[in-house]
Amino acid sequence: MSRIGKKPVPLPDKVTATLDGNTVRVEGPKGKLEKEFHQDMQIKFIDDRTMVVERPSDNKLHRSLHGLTRTLLNNMVQGVAGGFQKNLELVGVGYRAAMQGNKLVLTVGYSHPVEITPPPGIEIEVPAPTKISVKGIDKEMVGAIAANIRSVREPEPYKGKGIKYEGEHIRRKVGKAGAKR
Repeated sequence: MSRIGKKPVPLPDKVTATLDGNTVRVEGPKGKLEKEFHQDMQIKFIDDRTMVVERPSDNKLHRSLHGLTRTLLNNMVQGVAGGFQKNLELVGVGYRAAMQGNKLVLTVGYSHPVEITPPPGIEIEVPAPTKISVKGIDKEMVGAIAANIRSVREPEPYKGKGIKYEGEHIRRKVGKAGAKR
């Protein structure tokens, strides 16, 4: 059995979940999420505050879907209860970020500023000119938007300039002067 798939998904206070076939709706203080899961996975309530995912057989597809379904369900519950956040840092001379209305404007060494408009449900904050914070209730969307922002100017290995995740370690390379023969 999948160790992750076997774990029950507890519902915190102020979070409610409803099942409609294989569609799960979760509501909480931060908002509501809805997702349709694979028809073979059986999602059940053990009691009012606990959900569990069961698989019909031990074939490879069902084993792989078991842990995935439970993790996605748990992410939905955590998202509506507390939300998710990814922090990014800008490293480089003259690199900065600013908000203009609801658009994120990045100045990262190109001849033009790069504008990114967040989709509904995602909030972008700029607490400092070199820091960006992406917040939302959908973990998948928060990660995708953060990756999209990072891809504007990925960190390079020689000087480490670019947009990186907070706490990310950039493997550095030695330049020409360091390569002695």
